[in-house]
Amino acid sequence: MADVVIFGIKDFSELAHYYLERDSAHKVVAFSVNRDYLPEDPVFRGLPIVAFENVESIYPPGNYAFFAPMSPRNMNRDRKAVYLAIKAKGYQCISYLSSKAIVFDNEIGENCFILENNTIQPFTRIGNNVVLWSGNHIGHHSVIHDHVTFTSHVVMSGHCDIGSYSFFGVNSTLRDGLRIAEGSFVAMASAVIKDTEAWGAYKGNPAIKLNIPSTKIKL
Repeated sequence: MADVVIFGIKDFSELAHYYLERDSAHKVVAFSVNRDYLPEDPVFRGLPIVAFENVESIYPPGNYAFFAPMSPRNMNRDRKAVYLAIKAKGYQCISYLSSKAIVFDNEIGENCFILENNTIQPFTRIGNNVVLWSGNHIGHHSVIHDHVTFTSHVVMSGHCDIGSYSFFGVNSTLRDGLRIAEGSFVAMASAVIKDTEAWGAYKGNPAIKLNIPSTKIKL
């Protein structure tokens, strides 16, 4: 159990507060944002909002943990930057794993946000700063690297290797044994049957590579 500061005051942070308070042993004590985004009334969900620039002077790393459940904007790179800034201040980051998810003895990294009805099969490892929204099937003997987002109802077959910064839209499907290169964007309802290229965007059934890089897609 840890006393936790949540980064952000938008939807993802509000949801994180809801889940942590109702479905974890952790206690949320505050929210934090960059000073430029502090509201005039620095209170959210009945808790104080503090400037990230000096959060450690109020909630020191030795006594508090952090959670940064951010959106996949900028192909997850914004979330990575915040995660690394939190780590640079010396904080441990918790992960949230829903009690309604099905897991085995999987290795799961820091700052992961894993919601209800995910099934993570045996022998699959999940890195740091990964979001698995609700209802995904995560196949066996696979690896999901850091800073990845699965939306909802994604089917990932076994023996897949998911590169960092990748994004998967609702109802997308991955054939077994695929190597999804870093920064891959897979659009909703797409079926990927071949390995992808780094920072490529894919759409369709079967999925084909689009003529724009994933970095140009607004999430």
